[in-house]
Amino acid sequence: MFKPSFCLRNRHIQTLFPALFRKQNQPKTQVEVFELEDGDFVDCYWHKNIPQDNKDIVILFHGLEGSYKSSYIKGIMVALESAGFHSVLMHFRGCSGRQNRLPRAYHSGDTADAKAYIESLAIKHSHSKLHAIGYSLGGNMLLKLLGEWKENSPLQSAISISAPMQLDISAATIDSGFAKIYQKHLLKHLKNSLLEKYAKHDMKNIIGISKKEVQNIATIRDFDNLYTAKIHGFKTAENYYKLSSAKQYLKHIKTKTLILHALDDPFMTNEILPTKKELSSHIELQVERYGGHVGFVSGTIFNPTYWLEKRIVDFLTNQKR
Repeated sequence: MFKPSFCLRNRHIQTLFPALFRKQNQPKTQVEVFELEDGDFVDCYWHKNIPQDNKDIVILFHGLEGSYKSSYIKGIMVALESAGFHSVLMHFRGCSGRQNRLPRAYHSGDTADAKAYIESLAIKHSHSKLHAIGYSLGGNMLLKLLGEWKENSPLQSAISISAPMQLDISAATIDSGFAKIYQKHLLKHLKNSLLEKYAKHDMKNIIGISKKEVQNIATIRDFDNLYTAKIHGFKTAENYYKLSSAKQYLKHIKTKTLILHALDDPFMTNEILPTKKELSSHIELQVERYGGHVGFVSGTIFNPTYWLEKRIVDFLTNQKR
């Protein structure tokens, strides 16, 4: 059970503290460029080196506009190494700092790239057990992939943290109250990434909006309606949210999975939580009163500890036995 100190019980402090105040060195990494079937690529960052032994490997999936620079990625890479695991972060298209080759990008229900990469690891590292961790958007994607795989998953276990399992609710929540601050921050990065594509592709012809119209997009839902849905073959943002939300896939999961969520997550309401009937028997749903969004910081403000990493390591270590 997660028990933060009184000063760390605010949802926004939990969410913002690791990103703003956690002091970490950037872990050393070795970059693997994974080529995709459609001619694009994703950058995969191995902690320290691509392994040559048979120790367990943990594949990491970041959140919306996250990367190897995200505090939760840096923290978990170090924690996993200390616990005897190798780890690798698969960036979603365009998130590593290098623009991807195609006009498209990535989205919360896009499981094809992760599926291809995980299955390639299962072949290349056939003597290693594979596990996966998805944060936020990456957590939704991972749960959807596990549901699509059913009993054919090459993963020994999986963890999903602060996942927006019902995307329409998350899009509405982040456009209200203080959460608009998060929306503004994320939208700035999303729009900048899209605007960069105008230099390489005829984006106005492809998606039907000018650079000025991109700059005027004011909400995540509008961005998804004007770009994410359109470029990835969905009719509308609502159609994208409906088809890509992981909640409907949970009952099909056959992999040992931990879903970790905080009731005070400012990115979504508790309506996103699945009922018992919507969960397969292979899922452990852990819901904490506090924790914010990908937070779960315990200790004190002056001497914080990162409970999330301990919970992850404990879960994965139990799967090795």
